[in-house]
Amino acid sequence: MQQQKSYHNEQEAVLYIVPTPIGNLEDMTFRAVRILQEVNLIAAEDTRNTKKLCNHFNISTPLLSYHEHNFKKAGEEILARLLSGSQVAIVSDAGMPAISDPGYEIAILAISNGIKVVSLPGANAAITALVASGLDPQPFYFYGFLQRNKGKKLQELEKLKAVQNTMIFYEAPHRLKDTIQQMLEVMGDRKVAIAREISKKFEEYIRGQLVEVRDWVVETELRGEFVIVVEGNMNLEENSITWWQDLSVLDHVNHFIQMGSKPTEAIKQVAKDRNLPRNEVYQQFHQL
Repeated sequence: MQQQKSYHNEQEAVLYIVPTPIGNLEDMTFRAVRILQEVNLIAAEDTRNTKKLCNHFNISTPLLSYHEHNFKKAGEEILARLLSGSQVAIVSDAGMPAISDPGYEIAILAISNGIKVVSLPGANAAITALVASGLDPQPFYFYGFLQRNKGKKLQELEKLKAVQNTMIFYEAPHRLKDTIQQMLEVMGDRKVAIAREISKKFEEYIRGQLVEVRDWVVETELRGEFVIVVEGNMNLEENSITWWQDLSVLDHVNHFIQMGSKPTEAIKQVAKDRNLPRNEVYQQFHQL
């Protein structure tokens, strides 16, 4: 057990997790600016982007690169600074660090070494999109980015389709069409809201049924960063009857293959769905 009194001694080492603007520089809080001015070091996902932010707010604190490709080496340097009594702030390019961005690993490292970790409230795309989505905001389930591989994404959605909470996803523009199409096919038609370019000049919300939004993404030139907010399963008892019950094993496997899965992945998923030995599904699939 570990108990932390965040403000008992503000002169000792602290790792500050500081959210930054997700579009509009006015998203920056007064406190976030002050902390970034006062700490000894800022660990940044991209020092070039953070330098622009610092220049805008007259922050002259030294920067250190800390991202997914160097977090082990940079993490050791940050920990050494913290153990020597320094105060360090970690920022991502936009929003709250550690939410689909670097930050989690250094927070765990600091906590395991008895260093205080203090998180500042601030800009976050997921919560912002949720409360403006028109969908029930609580309880909600934040998932972040789905797998890029279509087969693996399909398997994730299969697991998520029974979730009754409102779900929040992040997605890149070049994958949005496929993701919405797969959500419709796997989860069935349900309410959804898409937010893009949150807090920026071209912020936009698209609200409706998945089938309507599917048509919109097909017809639209997609740019910017997207947050997808999807209604939870409101008919769990009705959906207890499996969607594949009228399919043969062969058709069941072919369904997953058509959705982008490799044959081995499809066979594995069908075996799991039907509670059958994988060899039995394999034999039925290859018997022709």
